[in-house]
Amino acid sequence: MSLFGARYPIIQAPMANVQPPSLAAVVANAGAIGSIAGAALSADELRDAIRLVRASTDGPFGVNLFAAPYLRAGQLEVVLEERPPIFSFTFGIVDPAPLQEAGISVLGTATTAEEAAVLEQTGVDAVVAQGLEAGGHRGTFLGSFEESLVPLDELLRSLHVSVPVLAAGGIVDGEGIRRALDLGAAGAQLGTAFLFTPECGTAPEHLAALRTLDTVVTPAYTGRHMRAARTPLLEELMAAGPPPLPYPEQRAAVADRGPVFMGGTSARRARELPAAELVETLAAEAAL
Repeated sequence: MSLFGARYPIIQAPMANVQPPSLAAVVANAGAIGSIAGAALSADELRDAIRLVRASTDGPFGVNLFAAPYLRAGQLEVVLEERPPIFSFTFGIVDPAPLQEAGISVLGTATTAEEAAVLEQTGVDAVVAQGLEAGGHRGTFLGSFEESLVPLDELLRSLHVSVPVLAAGGIVDGEGIRRALDLGAAGAQLGTAFLFTPECGTAPEHLAALRTLDTVVTPAYTGRHMRAARTPLLEELMAAGPPPLPYPEQRAAVADRGPVFMGGTSARRARELPAAELVETLAAEAAL
């Protein structure tokens, strides 16, 4: 089952401030779709990342950025100039037309049926449906935070859009991929599963926290709701009040107190495999 030219309908989720761009190339070479987490990169760094990945693979890969007002200066211009095969965005809406005119497929992130419908109306090529189980920041851009916490299975059942839907949230094995496909998804996007690959280079304390602690969704660390391991630092920030500063000011204000460890609800079931082996294992388990 092909997805945007990939052998398998599997996307490695972009993980800003965690993964190196090279992970995207390894995943693409293995037959899935690799993603460059570009949101935290300067325009020059993003250009270098795209060129590094392009030089390392003939497979499909994408670049992920945040929507305005979180989009950094020059980033979108670099994407338009470098023309990666795929572009994805979160935290809002990016006009897909200029990117599509440049030959780039465009994916938008939705946490509710309403958001998916709006993304379809804007003309995206596919919608990434982010269930409440997903690690990292929530992509919510309409309605309240509480309305966005929809379990992935329920979210997939609620979507009625004409474009392909990609399932994200709590998927770390082939069984989860197969379940999403059976619920109508065209593919699955996995982040936490790839956190545990050596190519990601995730800090051991990050993996240990996700293995041993429950996760929680809170804006206490960055100012925007995200799912991370429930560390003592995060507990302290959640209990401290007053309300957090807006994103990303809150993160800047508390970063010197230590890191948080973002990840999804299924981290305990993630396997420590090389990225290429993980892709092949997922494909075999899902009978792709």
